Amino acid sequence: MRRTSGRRSARPTRRSITMAVGLATLSVLAACSSGGSSSAGGGATANSATQNGGGAVAGQTVPTAGLPVLPKVGKGEGQLNLIAWEGYLDPKWVKPFEQQTGCQVNAKYAGSSDEMVSLMKNGGGGQYDMVSSSGDADLRILYAGDAHPVNIKLIPAWKDFFPAFQSPAFNTINGVHYGVSLQWGPNVLMYNTKDFKTAPTSWDVIYNSTYKGEVTVPDNPIQIADAAVYLKKHQPSLGITDPYELTQPQFQAAVKLLAGQKPLIEKYWSLASQEIFDFKNGNAVLGAGWPYQVSALKAANFPIGTTIPGEGATGWADTWMLAAKAPHPNCSYRWMQYISTPKVQAQQAVTYGETPDNKLACPIMNQLAAGSCAEYHANAPQSYFDAISLWKTPLATCDNGQNNCVPYAQWVSAWNTQVK
Repeated sequence: MRRTSGRRSARPTRRSITMAVGLATLSVLAACSSGGSSSAGGGATANSATQNGGGAVAGQTVPTAGLPVLPKVGKGEGQLNLIAWEGYLDPKWVKPFEQQTGCQVNAKYAGSSDEMVSLMKNGGGGQYDMVSSSGDADLRILYAGDAHPVNIKLIPAWKDFFPAFQSPAFNTINGVHYGVSLQWGPNVLMYNTKDFKTAPTSWDVIYNSTYKGEVTVPDNPIQIADAAVYLKKHQPSLGITDPYELTQPQFQAAVKLLAGQKPLIEKYWSLASQEIFDFKNGNAVLGAGWPYQVSALKAANFPIGTTIPGEGATGWADTWMLAAKAPHPNCSYRWMQYISTPKVQAQQAVTYGETPDNKLACPIMNQLAAGSCAEYHANAPQSYFDAISLWKTPLATCDNGQNNCVPYAQWVSAWNTQVK
């Protein structure tokens, strides 16, 4: 989310929820390091995703790492309870799955990564089976002991994934898988083409007082990273290298930029449908959003434009993660098998406006919608992927081992007390 939720309605949002839930996990993570972000071979997609996806927490083990994986997929239990971003459980692919497997899908749509972490507490509470988590939630779920190891050998289409999404650091720790990668995509700048005859070339338009009361952005603490991406180019003296690894001076500069943006904001949106509504009704002419909203507005013949400005952008990579106490494990595996296939990956990519992890999905995308493989960058050059910084959980210990980065708990606090 990739999603604040559902990345990005698209995700619906990835809005912040002011809750104490999950802060105990955050305090543990704050003292830990996010492990390597080493480059992976195998092409542009692989390199970018590995570099930006986060990593293992140094010195920590996943509490559920020793749980036994399912040796084979048995008869479905008849039910499957999924926590998902809005738009991820479209009837176009859910109904055929239900017909094929007899597993009735029950959806719980979450509005943010924080909400997903909360719902997954205590291993899903014996209620939820899986969650479509994004990179800013994965490590929190894993190190809280709320995810179950997965037998990746039971998911045949996994071998056709781009290498970086087969065993990425955001869902695979020490060789143990806790789910299966799904889709990924960028957080884009959206604009009304009646107000902008040419695409803006910089994110500076959403910080420009000219558009006071006409800007909409996600209600999500990870938005601080978007400000950091902007500042990395416009204030190079800050020395920002990773928008998720910020020292206190870098962090405060990003927070200050967002606090100054507040008078310009028409709405901090928590659901994709809210942003879509505000564009349709003329409440907003500029916004940070996801390809999902862009696709929905285009389908409604709204004059929406989209771009990734010169500073680059943040993005998400999502995983269907298995809950530690999943009540329907066989249906869960059947879902992972199904959602990983090229056809379903292509359906979701075209419907939602994101990039599939299965490299065989591209030609099917073009069959479903001519030119969609290129439109959603499933065959983009390295330069495109290099411009995207995929979400990861901010930790106190930086990847370089220094303990001077601002942990996520402080991102939440600053968002709720200094930005909004």
